Amino acid sequence: MSEQTLAPPATMPPVTWRAPTAEVPPVRIVLIGVAVLFIGVFLGFPLLVVFFEAFLNGVGKYFETFADSDTQAAIRLTLLVAALAVPANLIFGISAAWAIAKYDFRGKALLITLIDLPFSVSPVIAGLIYVIMFGAQGYFGDWLKANNIQIIFAIPGIVLATIFVTFPFVARELIPLMEEQGTQDEEAAISLGASGWQTFRRVTLPNVKWGLMYGVLLCNARAMGEFGAVAVVSGHIRGLTNTMPLHIEILYNDYQWVAAFTVASLLALLALITLIVKTLLEWRFSDELANGPR
Repeated sequence: MSEQTLAPPATMPPVTWRAPTAEVPPVRIVLIGVAVLFIGVFLGFPLLVVFFEAFLNGVGKYFETFADSDTQAAIRLTLLVAALAVPANLIFGISAAWAIAKYDFRGKALLITLIDLPFSVSPVIAGLIYVIMFGAQGYFGDWLKANNIQIIFAIPGIVLATIFVTFPFVARELIPLMEEQGTQDEEAAISLGASGWQTFRRVTLPNVKWGLMYGVLLCNARAMGEFGAVAVVSGHIRGLTNTMPLHIEILYNDYQWVAAFTVASLLALLALITLIVKTLLEWRFSDELANGPR
Protein backbone atom coordinates (compact mmCIF):
# COMPACT_ATOMS: atom_id res chain seq x y z
CA MET A 1 0.00 0.00 0.00
CA SER A 2 1.58 3.23 -1.13
CA GLU A 3 1.93 6.09 1.29
CA GLN A 4 0.25 9.39 0.44
CA THR A 5 2.03 12.60 1.25
CA LEU A 6 -0.28 15.25 2.68
CA ALA A 7 0.44 18.77 1.46
CA PRO A 8 0.90 21.31 4.21
CA PRO A 9 -2.13 23.56 4.72
CA ALA A 10 -2.05 26.84 2.91
CA THR A 11 -1.23 29.81 5.10
CA MET A 12 -4.38 31.86 5.87
CA PRO A 13 -4.04 35.60 5.48
CA PRO A 14 -4.36 37.51 8.76
CA VAL A 15 -7.87 38.77 9.47
CA THR A 16 -8.17 42.34 10.68
CA TRP A 17 -10.98 42.81 13.19
CA ARG A 18 -13.23 45.81 12.70
CA ALA A 19 -16.11 46.98 14.82
CA PRO A 20 -19.53 46.48 13.19
CA THR A 21 -20.23 50.22 13.34
CA ALA A 22 -16.83 51.25 11.97
CA GLU A 23 -16.25 52.18 8.36
CA VAL A 24 -13.17 52.94 6.35
CA PRO A 25 -12.37 56.68 6.13
CA PRO A 26 -13.58 57.16 2.51
CA VAL A 27 -16.97 55.66 3.32
CA ARG A 28 -17.32 57.81 6.43
CA ILE A 29 -16.42 60.94 4.48
CA VAL A 30 -18.98 60.17 1.77
CA LEU A 31 -21.77 59.44 4.26
CA ILE A 32 -21.08 62.55 6.33
CA GLY A 33 -20.78 64.65 3.18
CA VAL A 34 -24.13 63.43 1.84
CA ALA A 35 -25.84 64.15 5.18
CA VAL A 36 -24.33 67.64 5.48
CA LEU A 37 -25.15 68.46 1.84
CA PHE A 38 -28.73 67.29 2.23
CA ILE A 39 -29.22 69.33 5.41
CA GLY A 40 -27.60 72.38 3.85
CA VAL A 41 -29.70 72.27 0.68
CA PHE A 42 -33.08 71.40 2.17
CA LEU A 43 -32.82 73.03 5.61
CA GLY A 44 -29.94 75.44 6.06
CA PHE A 45 -30.22 77.36 2.78
CA PRO A 46 -34.04 77.88 2.94
CA LEU A 47 -33.68 79.04 6.55
CA LEU A 48 -31.04 81.58 5.55
CA VAL A 49 -33.28 82.78 2.72
CA VAL A 50 -36.14 83.38 5.17
CA PHE A 51 -34.01 85.62 7.39
CA PHE A 52 -32.34 87.31 4.41
CA GLU A 53 -35.70 88.26 2.88
CA ALA A 54 -37.03 89.35 6.28
CA PHE A 55 -34.20 91.87 6.75
CA LEU A 56 -34.10 92.88 3.07
CA ASN A 57 -35.38 96.39 3.80
CA GLY A 58 -33.43 96.84 6.99
CA VAL A 59 -33.88 96.26 10.68
CA GLY A 60 -36.31 99.14 11.05
CA LYS A 61 -38.75 97.73 8.49
CA TYR A 62 -38.38 94.32 10.11
CA PHE A 63 -39.72 95.54 13.44
CA GLU A 64 -42.33 97.76 11.79
CA THR A 65 -44.05 94.62 10.56
CA PHE A 66 -44.75 93.57 14.13
CA ALA A 67 -46.44 96.94 14.80
CA ASP A 68 -49.25 95.97 12.43
CA SER A 69 -52.46 95.19 14.33
CA ASP A 70 -53.27 92.09 12.24
CA THR A 71 -49.79 90.69 12.80
CA GLN A 72 -50.05 91.27 16.54
CA ALA A 73 -53.47 89.60 16.57
CA ALA A 74 -52.06 86.58 14.71
CA ILE A 75 -49.20 86.27 17.20
CA ARG A 76 -51.55 86.55 20.18
CA LEU A 77 -53.93 83.97 18.72
CA THR A 78 -51.08 81.54 18.02
CA LEU A 79 -49.83 81.82 21.59
CA LEU A 80 -53.37 81.51 22.96
CA VAL A 81 -54.11 78.37 20.95
CA ALA A 82 -50.84 76.79 22.05
CA ALA A 83 -51.54 77.77 25.67
CA LEU A 84 -54.91 75.96 25.50
CA ALA A 85 -53.97 72.96 23.36
CA VAL A 86 -50.73 71.98 25.08
CA PRO A 87 -52.16 71.64 28.64
CA ALA A 88 -55.09 69.62 27.26
CA ASN A 89 -52.69 67.28 25.50
CA LEU A 90 -50.52 67.16 28.62
CA ILE A 91 -53.42 65.87 30.71
CA PHE A 92 -54.49 63.41 28.01
CA GLY A 93 -50.94 62.22 27.35
CA ILE A 94 -50.20 61.48 30.99
CA SER A 95 -53.55 59.75 31.52
CA ALA A 96 -53.30 57.64 28.36
CA ALA A 97 -49.66 56.69 28.93
CA TRP A 98 -50.31 55.77 32.55
CA ALA A 99 -53.32 53.62 31.62
CA ILE A 100 -51.52 51.86 28.76
CA ALA A 101 -48.21 51.28 30.55
CA LYS A 102 -49.46 50.40 34.03
CA TYR A 103 -52.71 48.48 33.39
CA ASP A 104 -54.04 45.69 31.19
CA PHE A 105 -57.57 46.23 29.91
CA ARG A 106 -59.79 45.32 27.00
CA GLY A 107 -59.33 47.68 24.06
CA LYS A 108 -55.76 48.63 24.93
CA ALA A 109 -54.47 47.96 21.41
CA LEU A 110 -57.33 50.01 19.96
CA LEU A 111 -56.47 52.95 22.20
CA ILE A 112 -52.85 52.85 21.05
CA THR A 113 -54.02 52.78 17.43
CA LEU A 114 -56.32 55.76 17.97
CA ILE A 115 -53.50 57.75 19.56
CA ASP A 116 -51.50 57.31 16.35
CA LEU A 117 -54.45 58.35 14.17
CA PRO A 118 -53.40 62.01 13.65
CA PHE A 119 -50.06 60.81 12.27
CA SER A 120 -51.84 59.02 9.41
CA VAL A 121 -54.77 61.37 8.77
CA SER A 122 -54.25 64.56 6.79
CA PRO A 123 -54.73 67.70 8.91
CA VAL A 124 -57.10 69.02 6.25
CA ILE A 125 -59.35 66.00 6.79
CA ALA A 126 -59.23 66.67 10.53
CA GLY A 127 -60.45 70.20 9.91
CA LEU A 128 -63.24 68.95 7.65
CA ILE A 129 -64.38 66.55 10.38
CA TYR A 130 -64.97 69.48 12.72
CA VAL A 131 -66.75 71.44 9.99
CA ILE A 132 -69.10 68.49 9.40
CA MET A 133 -69.76 68.20 13.12
CA PHE A 134 -69.97 71.83 14.25
CA GLY A 135 -70.50 73.85 11.07
CA ALA A 136 -73.72 75.69 10.23
CA GLN A 137 -74.89 72.69 8.19
CA GLY A 138 -73.24 70.13 10.46
CA TYR A 139 -74.71 67.55 12.78
CA PHE A 140 -74.75 69.94 15.76
CA GLY A 141 -75.11 73.12 13.72
CA ASP A 142 -78.77 73.83 14.52
CA TRP A 143 -78.30 73.28 18.26
CA LEU A 144 -75.18 75.47 18.37
CA LYS A 145 -76.95 78.24 16.45
CA ALA A 146 -79.99 78.05 18.74
CA ASN A 147 -77.75 78.44 21.79
CA ASN A 148 -75.63 81.17 20.18
CA ILE A 149 -72.46 79.05 20.28
CA GLN A 150 -69.94 79.38 17.46
CA ILE A 151 -67.18 76.84 17.09
CA ILE A 152 -66.27 76.88 13.40
CA PHE A 153 -64.70 80.14 12.14
CA ALA A 154 -63.92 81.01 15.76
CA ILE A 155 -61.28 80.33 18.37
CA PRO A 156 -62.90 77.12 19.77
CA GLY A 157 -62.70 75.43 16.37
CA ILE A 158 -59.04 76.41 15.99
CA VAL A 159 -58.25 75.02 19.44
CA LEU A 160 -60.11 71.76 18.74
CA ALA A 161 -58.33 71.26 15.41
CA THR A 162 -54.96 71.98 17.01
CA ILE A 163 -55.62 69.55 19.85
CA PHE A 164 -56.51 66.84 17.33
CA VAL A 165 -53.30 67.12 15.33
CA THR A 166 -51.05 67.43 18.39
CA PHE A 167 -52.44 65.00 20.98
CA PRO A 168 -50.15 62.03 20.08
CA PHE A 169 -46.90 63.82 20.96
CA VAL A 170 -46.99 63.70 24.77
CA ALA A 171 -48.56 60.25 24.95
CA ARG A 172 -46.15 58.77 22.41
CA GLU A 173 -43.13 60.05 24.35
CA LEU A 174 -44.39 58.70 27.69
CA ILE A 175 -45.80 55.29 26.72
CA PRO A 176 -42.50 53.51 25.87
CA LEU A 177 -40.75 55.24 28.78
CA MET A 178 -43.36 54.11 31.32
CA GLU A 179 -43.48 50.60 29.84
CA GLU A 180 -39.71 50.27 30.16
CA GLN A 181 -39.78 51.39 33.80
CA GLY A 182 -42.52 48.91 34.74
CA THR A 183 -44.62 49.08 37.88
CA GLN A 184 -42.14 48.05 40.56
CA ASP A 185 -41.56 51.55 41.91
CA GLU A 186 -45.27 52.32 42.15
CA GLU A 187 -46.00 48.99 43.82
CA ALA A 188 -43.26 49.62 46.39
CA ALA A 189 -44.61 53.09 47.13
CA ILE A 190 -48.17 51.83 47.58
CA SER A 191 -46.99 48.95 49.81
CA LEU A 192 -45.34 51.56 52.04
CA GLY A 193 -48.64 53.38 52.48
CA ALA A 194 -48.47 56.07 49.77
CA SER A 195 -51.74 57.18 48.20
CA GLY A 196 -52.33 57.16 44.45
CA TRP A 197 -51.67 60.90 44.14
CA GLN A 198 -48.51 60.67 46.27
CA THR A 199 -47.29 57.77 44.15
CA PHE A 200 -47.85 59.72 40.97
CA ARG A 201 -46.33 62.96 42.26
CA ARG A 202 -43.27 61.49 44.00
CA VAL A 203 -42.54 58.35 41.98
CA THR A 204 -44.11 58.25 38.52
CA LEU A 205 -43.72 61.91 37.56
CA PRO A 206 -40.03 62.27 38.54
CA ASN A 207 -39.21 59.11 36.58
CA VAL A 208 -40.69 60.50 33.35
CA LYS A 209 -40.07 64.23 33.79
CA TRP A 210 -37.55 64.58 30.94
CA GLY A 211 -39.65 62.57 28.50
CA LEU A 212 -42.67 64.61 29.56
CA MET A 213 -40.88 67.89 28.93
CA TYR A 214 -39.68 66.59 25.57
CA GLY A 215 -43.22 65.64 24.52
CA VAL A 216 -44.64 68.98 25.65
CA LEU A 217 -41.95 70.78 23.68
CA LEU A 218 -42.77 68.91 20.47
CA CYS A 219 -46.49 69.41 21.04
CA ASN A 220 -46.04 73.15 21.50
CA ALA A 221 -43.91 73.45 18.35
CA ARG A 222 -46.52 71.65 16.26
CA ALA A 223 -49.36 73.68 17.80
CA MET A 224 -47.76 76.99 16.84
CA GLY A 225 -46.89 75.85 13.33
CA GLU A 226 -50.10 73.98 12.39
CA PHE A 227 -51.59 75.11 9.08
CA GLY A 228 -53.81 72.54 7.36
CA ALA A 229 -56.46 71.80 9.99
CA VAL A 230 -56.55 75.39 11.23
CA ALA A 231 -56.95 76.73 7.69
CA VAL A 232 -60.16 74.74 7.25
CA VAL A 233 -61.86 75.80 10.49
CA SER A 234 -60.58 79.37 10.88
CA GLY A 235 -62.39 81.20 8.09
CA HIS A 236 -59.29 83.39 7.48
CA ILE A 237 -60.78 86.40 9.26
CA ARG A 238 -58.05 89.00 9.61
CA GLY A 239 -57.37 90.12 13.11
CA LEU A 240 -59.69 87.46 14.56
CA THR A 241 -59.05 83.88 13.41
CA ASN A 242 -55.72 84.04 11.59
CA THR A 243 -52.83 82.33 13.32
CA MET A 244 -49.26 83.12 12.30
CA PRO A 245 -49.04 80.46 9.53
CA LEU A 246 -52.33 81.67 8.04
CA HIS A 247 -51.25 85.30 8.32
CA ILE A 248 -48.02 84.48 6.47
CA GLU A 249 -50.04 82.98 3.61
CA ILE A 250 -52.28 86.05 3.38
CA LEU A 251 -49.33 88.45 3.37
CA TYR A 252 -47.59 86.43 0.66
CA ASN A 253 -50.71 86.26 -1.49
CA ASP A 254 -51.06 90.06 -1.14
CA TYR A 255 -47.50 90.45 -2.49
CA GLN A 256 -46.25 91.70 0.89
CA TRP A 257 -43.29 89.42 0.62
CA VAL A 258 -41.01 91.13 3.12
CA ALA A 259 -43.75 91.19 5.75
CA ALA A 260 -44.54 87.54 5.05
CA PHE A 261 -40.90 86.55 5.48
CA THR A 262 -40.67 88.68 8.62
CA VAL A 263 -43.49 86.78 10.33
CA ALA A 264 -42.05 83.53 8.95
CA SER A 265 -38.69 84.39 10.51
CA LEU A 266 -40.39 84.64 13.91
CA LEU A 267 -41.82 81.15 13.46
CA ALA A 268 -38.41 79.92 12.29
CA LEU A 269 -36.80 81.50 15.34
CA LEU A 270 -39.28 79.72 17.60
CA ALA A 271 -38.44 76.49 15.78
CA LEU A 272 -34.72 77.03 16.35
CA ILE A 273 -35.31 77.70 20.04
CA THR A 274 -37.40 74.52 20.18
CA LEU A 275 -34.56 72.59 18.53
CA ILE A 276 -32.00 73.91 21.02
CA VAL A 277 -34.19 73.09 24.01
CA LYS A 278 -34.95 69.67 22.50
CA THR A 279 -31.23 68.95 22.17
CA LEU A 280 -30.59 70.02 25.77
CA LEU A 281 -33.41 67.80 27.01
CA GLU A 282 -32.11 64.83 25.02
CA TRP A 283 -28.63 65.35 26.45
CA ARG A 284 -29.96 65.72 29.98
CA PHE A 285 -32.20 62.67 29.64
CA SER A 286 -29.44 60.45 28.23
CA ASP A 287 -27.04 61.67 30.92
CA GLU A 288 -29.54 60.82 33.64
CA LEU A 289 -30.10 57.35 32.18
CA ALA A 290 -26.36 56.72 32.19
CA ASN A 291 -25.47 58.23 35.56
CA GLY A 292 -28.76 58.24 37.45
CA PRO A 293 -30.73 61.25 38.65
CA ARG A 294 -28.86 64.10 40.28
